Amino acid sequence: MSKKVLANDGVSQSGIDKLKAAGYEVITTNVAQEQLQDYINKHEIDVLLVRSATTARQELIDNCPSLKIIGRGGVGMDNIDVQYARDKGLKVINTPAASSASVAELVFAHLYGGVRFLYDSNRNMPLEGDTNFKGLKKAYGAGVELRGKTIGIIGVGRIGQEVAKIAAGVGMKVIAHDSFAEKAPTVSWKLFDGQEISVEIPLVGKEELIKTSDFITLHVPAQKDYVLGKKEFEMMKKGSAVINAARGGVLDEVALVETLENEHLSFAALDVFEKEPAPEITLMMNSKLSLTPHIGAATNEAQDRIGEELADQIISILG
Repeated sequence: MSKKVLANDGVSQSGIDKLKAAGYEVITTNVAQEQLQDYINKHEIDVLLVRSATTARQELIDNCPSLKIIGRGGVGMDNIDVQYARDKGLKVINTPAASSASVAELVFAHLYGGVRFLYDSNRNMPLEGDTNFKGLKKAYGAGVELRGKTIGIIGVGRIGQEVAKIAAGVGMKVIAHDSFAEKAPTVSWKLFDGQEISVEIPLVGKEELIKTSDFITLHVPAQKDYVLGKKEFEMMKKGSAVINAARGGVLDEVALVETLENEHLSFAALDVFEKEPAPEITLMMNSKLSLTPHIGAATNEAQDRIGEELADQIISILG
């Protein structure tokens, strides 16, 4: 009898193909959270794969004896009771490196869009580009270059290091803060002609980073307290900006809106929100916010890597 994998939040076709080639049955039905336990038991699911939409808590783990593996497509596993599952004998897996480059590129999509007002121009050109062209040209005529500016990276894990690579290539000064880093990390990458570049990312204190950065980008796991709140926003340089493509809840959205409204920050960018999938309307309506709906890892390349890495791990564990 073939082993069954339920990819409740979806998985790439390349991942499905790998699993099927190894004799697994892959089910991509999206089961509602409240019906998930019954579905797993009825169909004797061996492996549950989730992204950020589905949770795997103690009750589900206790009441689904057929489960052997819980897999998270991506990095953060705050929607899974990881240690509890492992204590119960389940394997818990994820794909921490698969989407790092995609998230880092989205950070820079927001950065470039922010310093050149693309996020607001794209709203207003369709509305009044034909009647107020000169007015809009003037409104968006004070952009700045990223080259030579300082980017502060809070959290220099895999994604933070990918951000550092792009920033260094752009010509930015890179500084970082990480409560868990024991020494300054060195990042390396190859150019198109095979040359290899290595750069050490200097670590500084959190307060120094906040006060000296032109742009701050967050790459930290979910946590109890805000990493950036009212106090930190007020410490930031006037005209600076902040990007959160990490987790909702690591940044105080109310304080952020207040700081944008008093014009202390030039703009902010959010890919994640405290309330998903229904972010606060004050965020949706703010003209100084560049917004995306949690799509940091949503590239074809990242999704293929995620699916294939999950498949490889499952096959390695279960055969």
